[in-house]
Amino acid sequence: MGKIFCLMGKSACGKDTIYKRLLTDTSLALKTLVPYTTRPIRDGETDGVEYYFLTEKELAELEAQGKIIELRSYHTIHGIWKYFTVNDHQINLEENNYLIIGTLESYIKLKNYFGENILIPLYIELESGERLQRALDRERIQSEPKYAELCRRFLADEEDFSEKNLFAAGISRFFINDSLDRCTEELTHCIKEIVSLKMEK
Repeated sequence: MGKIFCLMGKSACGKDTIYKRLLTDTSLALKTLVPYTTRPIRDGETDGVEYYFLTEKELAELEAQGKIIELRSYHTIHGIWKYFTVNDHQINLEENNYLIIGTLESYIKLKNYFGENILIPLYIELESGERLQRALDRERIQSEPKYAELCRRFLADEEDFSEKNLFAAGISRFFINDSLDRCTEELTHCIKEIVSLKMEK
């Protein structure tokens, strides 16, 4: 049975960049599970790559079909944005291992759905001041910067990914992204180690 590696971390910790690096590493041979969202697409994003961008009506249709695995709603400055995982046959655990980006909430729900032996947490950590600066730099280059939403998300992440919540979710190992290359190497080694143990059983 394959594994689903769930990459997590507060906003602007570098998980998107690490995610792309790990996916392009042919030695890992990881497949991806593209999540869904109702939030507006951002500059530089492509539908079906970072997310599938759906309308509320399309979400309601999937819910009516019983295809939603987990769903989270966030009250943002610009309205309610929803993020969700769909049972759309992207996953074949008999043959593949997968890498996804998630929140602590989505990790817990997916772990309950697939089992803790399948869901493997990979938590990325970065010093708060550095994260805030990265988030500001990223938002500044958007065609319509949303600074208020940046601040809301930063503060929400501080609470959502508190030590108490991480401990309750069973997450105790952190990968520090003060060096992108070193952090990626540590994650690569961890994934290979877990996959090799699975193959030995």
